Amino acid sequence: MAAEQDRPQDASRGGAPGGARRGAHALTSRAAILAVVMCAIALSLAYPVREYIAQRQEIAELRQEEALVRQKVERLEEQKRQLGDESYIEREATQRLHYCRPDVKCYIVLDGGGGGERRAAKDGEPRRPPWYETLWRSVEAADRPR
Repeated sequence: MAAEQDRPQDASRGGAPGGARRGAHALTSRAAILAVVMCAIALSLAYPVREYIAQRQEIAELRQEEALVRQKVERLEEQKRQLGDESYIEREATQRLHYCRPDVKCYIVLDGGGGGERRAAKDGEPRRPPWYETLWRSVEAADRPR
């Protein structure tokens, strides 16, 4: 019988309706505090995580840019090596500037057909008149009455 008298005490902890309210209320306030703490942690971590992601993206872009610059440096170094070569300089002077060595006879054929026009047509770019023609046309247009 003494054990039965102790039972009402145990029942008030979890079995009785009044005890269930008190336990549920305590659980709800604990859950609310936990939720507030979790939100505070999430908000305090949001900015550093966003900055971290932005910095990683910037690092990736800079690595791509670095690779492009390295390729450009390699091309320029190759061009520098070529410009140091005597035969390359002679070949470029002959092809681009139409220079001739004293012991070689060189001919330039002016046929008026214009190989340049054919090249422009093949490339698909319209042929633009020389600057002086454009200038003269603008002067003539300015002289005409409106």
